[in-house]
Amino acid sequence: MLELDINDRHHRVDAPPLTPLVSILRDYLGLKGTKIGCGNGECGACTVVVDGDAVCACLLPAHRAQGKAVTTVEGLDAGGELSALQQAFIDHGALQCGFCTPGMLMAAHALRLRNPHPDEREVVAGLAGNICRCTGYRQIIEAVLACGKET
Repeated sequence: MLELDINDRHHRVDAPPLTPLVSILRDYLGLKGTKIGCGNGECGACTVVVDGDAVCACLLPAHRAQGKAVTTVEGLDAGGELSALQQAFIDHGALQCGFCTPGMLMAAHALRLRNPHPDEREVVAGLAGNICRCTGYRQIIEAVLACGKET
């Protein structure tokens, strides 16, 4: 039995300990916001935040998330309202197909936990593990920068 703290809620999941965290989130808990892209940590679509760090959930065995705070894209909202970061993505057109968006949001969230006001170089470095095929990254970078200016 796995005991996981996800989006400020405690979950008990009857799953093998080596099950990838992304499978626990999607298949056991129904949190479909975390996407499965490449399955080997190259694309960033499955990025979640574990104890403040951006992590590829496809690579992390679920047992290693026990005792840690896991945040998924579903955990970014504030009482049903979009977070400032989510709203900035909308305002800046930082999404097109939307597949990479949850991972990008989570990578940006982890960056902003460490540095609420990153400069452009820091944003680019913070998003480096996430691939987007649609936006060309400019709008995503601008959204993260704008969000940093507002807080």
